[in-house]
Amino acid sequence: MNKFQKRYKVILILFYLISFIFIVQLFRIQILNDNYKFSANNNALRYDVLTPVRGLIHDRDSNLIVSNIPSYNLMVIPREVKEFDTLNLCELINIDVNIFRERLSEIKNYSKYKASIFQKQINFKQASKLQEKLFQFPGFFLQTVNTRKYSTESAAHLIGYLGEVNAQKVQKEEYYNNGDLYGVKGIEAGYEKELRGEKGMSITLVDVYNRKQGRFQEGKFDTLPISGLDIYSTININLQNYGEQLMKNKKGAIVAIEPNSGEILSLISSPSYDPKVLSGRGRSKNFQKLILDNKKPLFNRALSGRYPPGSIFKLLNGLIALEEGVLYKNKYYECNGGYEYEKGKILKCHPHKSRTNLEQAITISCNTYFCKTFSDLFKKFDSTEQSYKIWRTHLNSFGVGEWMNNDFVSGEKGMLPEYKYYSEYYGRKSWNSSTIISMAIGQGELLLTPIQMANITAIIANRGYYYTPHIIKSIEGKKNIDSTYIRKKFSSVRPENFEIIINGMENAIKSTDGTAHNIFSDSISMCGKTGTAENPHGEDHSIFIAFAPKNKPTIAIAVYIENGGFGSKWAAPIAGLMIQKYTEKLINKNLESFILEGKISNK
Repeated sequence: MNKFQKRYKVILILFYLISFIFIVQLFRIQILNDNYKFSANNNALRYDVLTPVRGLIHDRDSNLIVSNIPSYNLMVIPREVKEFDTLNLCELINIDVNIFRERLSEIKNYSKYKASIFQKQINFKQASKLQEKLFQFPGFFLQTVNTRKYSTESAAHLIGYLGEVNAQKVQKEEYYNNGDLYGVKGIEAGYEKELRGEKGMSITLVDVYNRKQGRFQEGKFDTLPISGLDIYSTININLQNYGEQLMKNKKGAIVAIEPNSGEILSLISSPSYDPKVLSGRGRSKNFQKLILDNKKPLFNRALSGRYPPGSIFKLLNGLIALEEGVLYKNKYYECNGGYEYEKGKILKCHPHKSRTNLEQAITISCNTYFCKTFSDLFKKFDSTEQSYKIWRTHLNSFGVGEWMNNDFVSGEKGMLPEYKYYSEYYGRKSWNSSTIISMAIGQGELLLTPIQMANITAIIANRGYYYTPHIIKSIEGKKNIDSTYIRKKFSSVRPENFEIIINGMENAIKSTDGTAHNIFSDSISMCGKTGTAENPHGEDHSIFIAFAPKNKPTIAIAVYIENGGFGSKWAAPIAGLMIQKYTEKLINKNLESFILEGKISNK
């Protein structure tokens, strides 16, 4: 055998060996590997994503607030579309022929092979008619989805709404596909992962007319969707509904908290909107209307409205001064109509009997008393820098100037400037307490959100501690909520320093000299503080914070009414009615009628 014959045999052996390998691979691909089976059958199979039922939302007493009703998306796979009666389909889904053609063209440009939503959220009646004739429209099929159903016309800012995912979210999170809905704002956003559930997949055999012929391999490769978890919120829906009625024709916010748990009982932003308008096919159109509304109903004033706190801030300055030892129970100051903080410059005070102690100063809301207290606090320390930083640290412990880390996934932290803010503006050694004296009475650069005001009220009610305000009470199937919301947090002020402040708040309501006297009945043991915040753009803002009862309080509340004038005119009566409603006391009907019928001009 010569060398050429040997080479021939080697080449022949290699050829047979390679052929054998190819045959084995083809056998594995075509017979054994299911993935390739699917690819080979793509022209006869339809892969339907099964959307899970979204979790329900209840109030604190298990009243159902948000549920689901079925609706349908008309889907299309462009490559499977064949000639059909376009006008007939347009009539069935109530769409203009030109819009139909434009939409189909856009979908084809996006992808000829992927299923895309052609018409969103078709109702049951329309879908039933369409289903009967769907075989006439190759490439089109119906996909079942869920639409939110609301048992209330209120609580829109608490609940949130569902919006369509954008391209960025689809790329960022594998769970979402184009056209999917997800939670935006409120509970829907804060607990999106718990509420949305897990998707399933159904593989269906279809004929050339896209008619179902049965499940592929008897559903061997199907996966069932897993429903979302039910949420039990902290909301008292009856209190929420009542508060929204009281706030009609007014701008502002109400936040009510259970002090011993941090659970939000109601959170009201006014003006608001009916949550139903952001559900179903009209959602996009209605959303645009709400955005363009100059009353800003989508803006959550309770979480994101930044307002000067006015006289309610005197309580914190009094507490800090007590803690730092520059103030004590019977320290008296004279008030002669105002406080001269610089030569010829006076911060005015309303007329009242003079020479007051701390408790009386809170009762009558004396500006001079707290300006002098603020000045004495800054004199205690070696420098303005040290004084300001110590004062600011105390305020931080009450949540002032801090992000509250609640479960709303949105909101503002207010404003409490750093020391360097003033040093850069005035010069490091060119300012002192007199420069920022308006801070003594809750004005100046200081801004708080209504939820921060309510939390401060809860801290005072608890004599120095709080739980982060939250809207979750429990989640179906889970033993505990996030530990953030069950961990007790403490202010920097000792419990014994709160009693004198609380007595002053009680007398603000009970005493004949009190700023909120004659507003409430004696049946409620309530402690409160009025505030009136100056507004350079119009009528002053009306503010009131309160808790009840005085001992073992069950509710702490903050009410902020834009352009409402004195705190005693609008904010205090609204807070009183809310407390009466929650504690099941007899409602003052005359007061209720005044508030319900009242309208504030907001220019």
